[in-house]
Amino acid sequence: MNQRIGLRESKKERTREAVSATAIRLFLDRGFDRVSITEIAEAAEISRRTLFAYFPTKEDLVLHRFADHESEAARIVRARAAGQQPLDALREAMLDALARRDPNTGLNDTPEIVAFMRMVFGTESLAARLTRYTARGIEALDEALRETGVDPLTAHLAAAQVIVVQRQLAVMNHEALADGGSADDRYPEAVRAARQAFDLLDGGLGAQLKTA
Repeated sequence: MNQRIGLRESKKERTREAVSATAIRLFLDRGFDRVSITEIAEAAEISRRTLFAYFPTKEDLVLHRFADHESEAARIVRARAAGQQPLDALREAMLDALARRDPNTGLNDTPEIVAFMRMVFGTESLAARLTRYTARGIEALDEALRETGVDPLTAHLAAAQVIVVQRQLAVMNHEALADGGSADDRYPEAVRAARQAFDLLDGGLGAQLKTA
């Protein structure tokens, strides 16, 4: 029984990814606002009803790729090594992500990824919806920081600052690449900016986030 459920869920996830990939390809070719749900369903060879079962809104076809990352900062804090401070763990993870050219850092110059990020930041409805993921990321990190013993107000304000800083660093990196720069050329400045940003966070929040 469990194996059948697992196979069914795996098939659903593959279908979901295939539908999203089809939609994103159409969006990049013609523009987000110029492609209809009906056209996406026809291209993916599914019904509109099935499409909406996977993606409640048109924006979700694009932004679900951010969903797995909205609680990433919280996971990093919870999974940090014994004795490691939350900001140190988050700084280390950011630097590692930059080195790996993680698309979520904005430091990836693969043409398809640059075009995808340009579409997200340049489409009003997508940019507006992205703020919801940012808000949920703040909520998740807030909860994780409270679990370390940080008082609720400090945890919430710290979470907001960390998540916004991470998002702005990604935007800065994307803008540099969108103007024709390469990820390798941008990397030293991206690292410098990340280190400075976390130094500023540590200077203002470090003492309040210290854990045993």
